[in-house]
Amino acid sequence: MDFPQPLAHGQLVSRYKRFFADVVLDDGTAITAHCPNPGAMLGLNTPDLGAWVSRSDDSKRKLAWTLELVEVDGGLVGINTMLPNRLVAEALAADAIPALTGYAVHRREVKYGEASRVDFLLTHPDRPACWLEVKNVHLSRTAGLAEFPDCVAARSARHLRELEAMVAAGDRAVALFVVQRTDCETFSACAELDPAFARGLDQAADAGVEVLVYGCDITTAGVTITRPLAWVR
Repeated sequence: MDFPQPLAHGQLVSRYKRFFADVVLDDGTAITAHCPNPGAMLGLNTPDLGAWVSRSDDSKRKLAWTLELVEVDGGLVGINTMLPNRLVAEALAADAIPALTGYAVHRREVKYGEASRVDFLLTHPDRPACWLEVKNVHLSRTAGLAEFPDCVAARSARHLRELEAMVAAGDRAVALFVVQRTDCETFSACAELDPAFARGLDQAADAGVEVLVYGCDITTAGVTITRPLAWVR
């Protein structure tokens, strides 16, 4: 996925009220950008981190700028939780995730479970439906290890239970974790920050929910899902 316009670089001043980020651009302009990330952003909200922001020309938006990437130890981390579904849609269309190829139709935001909408429903006349939930991963506290979540994620835990129900009904279900970092090779559920989710992921996997983890190539021009990462239980 390419960014529609070149990103602008600056320094993060503050991330606050979850969805706001103050940034000073390299030309000295101070802006307030939309921060499309409801999580804690541990290690990614420190003042003076390098920040890359996109600008929209949509006059209906309250904030023209959006925080897209931050620089940590010289590497880029994608913090936009809106991107992974778009990245997965592109990867599915390109058959870039071997475990998810062979489906005739890819539907998005299909109602299921307890008043939820699954990110993707993959179908083919000759095989069981595949219910696919996508999670964005940007937390890393140990070199090489990506973790999810970075705060209590009750909604994500509910999604795991709903995926289990799809397996029990005879369908296929997959939890796909998209790691928007370039410095990680393994992934683990963060039991320290959300023990309920960590237990739920193990339980879901034991019940037949498939757990896939993919890393990304990230540049200031765009983000692309590229490689599988190992899940460490």
